[in-house]
Amino acid sequence: MKQAKQIKQLRQRRFFSDELKIKIVSDIEKSKVSVSVVCREYNVSPVSVYRWLNKYSRHLQSGKTLVVQMESEQYRSKELEKKVAELEAAVGRKQLEIDFLNKLIEVAGEELKVDLKKNFCTPLCGGSKTTNTNTGTK
Repeated sequence: MKQAKQIKQLRQRRFFSDELKIKIVSDIEKSKVSVSVVCREYNVSPVSVYRWLNKYSRHLQSGKTLVVQMESEQYRSKELEKKVAELEAAVGRKQLEIDFLNKLIEVAGEELKVDLKKNFCTPLCGGSKTTNTNTGTK
């Protein structure tokens, strides 16, 4: 029991300035240092450091809910986002191809002086039909 009192007396109560707390929180947010390193370096409890984070952090404030997903859900979400991006790129490429072909039809029509869009399905000429040239009948 005497030893416990002796240890309690050796530890002094310390106060950290707001500027120091803000600097520590900023370093934690920028991933320059972790909470455990701050605890060891300044000899403070993790509870104190998390209180500083709640008070001074721009991102980790109390009252805000952080949604945590399982790793597989997060992976699936990222894969789906990648797939959407790929499909959007494919649609964009196809639209460029359609625009190019429409412009090509327009330019070719101007060169040939024919509206290719209107005349696309009409026969080219009447002379390509097969005829029956049977002259041996009476």
